Amino acid sequence: MFTGIIEETGRIETITPKPRAIELVVRAKICGRQVKIGDSIAVNGCCLTVERITSRGAAKLLHFALLAESWKLTNFQFARPGSLVNLERALRVGDRLGGHFVNGHIDGLGKIVRSEPSGKDHILEISASPSVLRYIIGKGSIAVDGISLTVGAVRKKSFETWIIPQTLQVTALAERQVGDAVNLETDLIGKYIWAFSGADGSD
Repeated sequence: MFTGIIEETGRIETITPKPRAIELVVRAKICGRQVKIGDSIAVNGCCLTVERITSRGAAKLLHFALLAESWKLTNFQFARPGSLVNLERALRVGDRLGGHFVNGHIDGLGKIVRSEPSGKDHILEISASPSVLRYIIGKGSIAVDGISLTVGAVRKKSFETWIIPQTLQVTALAERQVGDAVNLETDLIGKYIWAFSGADGSD
């Protein structure tokens, strides 16, 4: 479980296809502290398990294995060595919940269709599939590349969110441009309410 409050941006070192999985190696400083094999780290909002740890100067290199399904459903498929990724360690019991409950299970990909400043803030408009948009409500929460954000408006094929300067500065959103793909995870509580109400067609 995560909160959507990004601790740091890591940088992808290598992406290597292997027989059973794709190895993703990420350089981290803060999230490399006291990390151990088997720990969960949200990388661009996707919960991944640390399989190996090596060192590179003051930083740690965290090795993850991505199955084909995770590769296909996330924006890792568009990443390259040198790309920034958002990192967050798993929530500990007793920690403050600064964002919202984030599972680290990506619901789908969105695409940035508008990115523009508005005063001191920034507006992002992101298109998404109907299967994702049905869970998004105005003033609700959504995780975009693992970042806990508040939905400003919902349209037929997209939604808007406002980004404060601090968020833009300290996350990988600083690299994102119109046309880029982002990982989306909708609000966990909203999905349960949707399922329990029978809105998904289940009994």
